[in-house]
Amino acid sequence: MSIRPSSPRTRPVRSLGMLIAGLAAMAVAASVAAVSVVGVAFAATACRVTYSVSSQWQGGFGATVRLTNLGDPVTSWSLAWTFPAGQTITEIWNANAPTGTSQVTATNASYNGNLAVNATAEFGFNGSWNNSSNPAPTTFTMNGVACTGSPPTSTSTSRPPTTTTRPPTTTSRPPTTTTRPPTTPPTSGWNPPANLVQPLNEVWAHQESTYSNLYGFRNYGWDQIFANRGFVNYCVRWDSSASVSAQLRDEIHAALARQFKKWMDVMSGHNGWPYADVPVRVVGWAVRNRSQLQWTDTSVDIYVNDIRENAPQCAQVCGRFFNQSGNYPNCPGGASHHYDMSLWLTAGFGGGAGGDWGQRMGSEYFVNNRNAANVTILLHEIGHTFGLDDFYDWTPTGQCCFIMKAGSSGQITDFDAWMLRDWWRHLKNRYGL
Repeated sequence: MSIRPSSPRTRPVRSLGMLIAGLAAMAVAASVAAVSVVGVAFAATACRVTYSVSSQWQGGFGATVRLTNLGDPVTSWSLAWTFPAGQTITEIWNANAPTGTSQVTATNASYNGNLAVNATAEFGFNGSWNNSSNPAPTTFTMNGVACTGSPPTSTSTSRPPTTTTRPPTTTSRPPTTTTRPPTTPPTSGWNPPANLVQPLNEVWAHQESTYSNLYGFRNYGWDQIFANRGFVNYCVRWDSSASVSAQLRDEIHAALARQFKKWMDVMSGHNGWPYADVPVRVVGWAVRNRSQLQWTDTSVDIYVNDIRENAPQCAQVCGRFFNQSGNYPNCPGGASHHYDMSLWLTAGFGGGAGGDWGQRMGSEYFVNNRNAANVTILLHEIGHTFGLDDFYDWTPTGQCCFIMKAGSSGQITDFDAWMLRDWWRHLKNRYGL
């Protein structure tokens, strides 16, 4: 059930069915017979790495790593480095790496392991540091070879001719169908696929005709990111009687960051979007009883029994929803401890709700799905934070299944991605871009 509001600020509860699309897999077989080898070419490895810190805050930072393959094509890669000042990774995206260690080996994700000559893979991470210095690593190795930024001097070595006869073999390989992120957007301008032009125009016209203050509203997720110059702060409203361990707290934070990043990834490099990544920082937890939170560290601010809408909240004096001027003179921790949105987790809550204030869903649902690749209700509600509409009573031409049409897709689709980019196209001038 949904009552459609006139302003993104007051979006009500939205029921969201869970219809997760499956992917079919197909088996592949290969056979190898007699092979005659006259000379052996050795793969030459060479690479260039660009490391940049995109944001930094007390105890943490966000960074982007860009790996360019200067040698022969590779089908997988591992990139190793050591942080010089004891920094560690706390979460990573578009690659895999251990957390909590200063000696890092990052490996490719399932969709970015193939690198042709001069091809690039980019990944990002959030990390921790000791607040005294955060120097960049100086040495990187790809597949065991130092990245010097120069191409290899030789790509082959001659050996005496040899002939090897191998018996025919048949090898079963894993399914070749993989789930990939939405199509990579163009690096500049507005150039959606031809088949999406009409439905995108229909969506924007529908929003213009049904939103009461489409262009005047100033607290979309876009506004929050630009006010912070590239990050967002969250408060967790723990609207439940259950206890939370430090480990569960950290897993909730990481799950929120991963899902938020899925939307930001479709903006990276598109049409003047200035941020390679948008770190998510959880700055506070709100509960009815302090004993529910089973940790004693000071990594987040704790707000106890501050009740609004019959649920705990972080202090209003620290919330952007209540202080859209961007000033927080009465926030106990100062402006750096303000929160832009709330992740409102309510015991027994069905469906979801979303808007400029944040996202709401069942606490059991979120906790049980915190390690899922796609937390579908959260992804849908974050879409509303950036202005995206619901599609309960109509469907754009040629479209059937996308995450903003509740219950039709479990993940962000290309159509969702281009709807988000269309919002940026129409709003970017308010930020002087």
